Amino acid sequence: MTDAKPLRADARRNRDALLAKARELFANNCFDLRFDDFAKLAGVGTGTLYRHFPTREALAEAVYREELAALCDRARALHATLPADEALESFLRGLVAHLHAHQGLARTLAALMATRPDAMAEGAQALQQVVADLLASAAEAGTVRDDVSAGAVMIALQGICAAYDHPDFRADADQVVTLVLAGLRHPAPAP
Repeated sequence: MTDAKPLRADARRNRDALLAKARELFANNCFDLRFDDFAKLAGVGTGTLYRHFPTREALAEAVYREELAALCDRARALHATLPADEALESFLRGLVAHLHAHQGLARTLAALMATRPDAMAEGAQALQQVVADLLASAAEAGTVRDDVSAGAVMIALQGICAAYDHPDFRADADQVVTLVLAGLRHPAPAP
């Protein structure tokens, strides 16, 4: 398989404008507007919208991929600049904040996962890898247990992601992160 031909500069600008507008609308829970309105709000024609993103789900998937790449980049930056256990905690709490800020996208992604779970698999693998890296560093530093897999943490994160529409999502999701972190830490020595 060959790589796709690079976009012309104007096509890249139009695609970027659509993604930026979609991110903004998702953050404001305005994802339910008519699909053609994304083009108008981004300042491009409807043909441009459909050429880049033939469906609402394709647009959501593209935003998801960009957001996930940014989350993974953030995890790597935290890993490089903070002590291992602080990097892990900061990443997990930042993920909750991100999900809270993007509930419209979360709702669409939940629908996308139900219809096309393969579309999310690559992103989930990238996220699991950064979680594994953070866990391994914290275990190597001796600040967390080394017998908990990244897969176990990912299941907790998937539970958090699935609860995006829970009325007290932010507070409860932060509590789940607190529980996960407490479970990862070494138990205090017996008196």
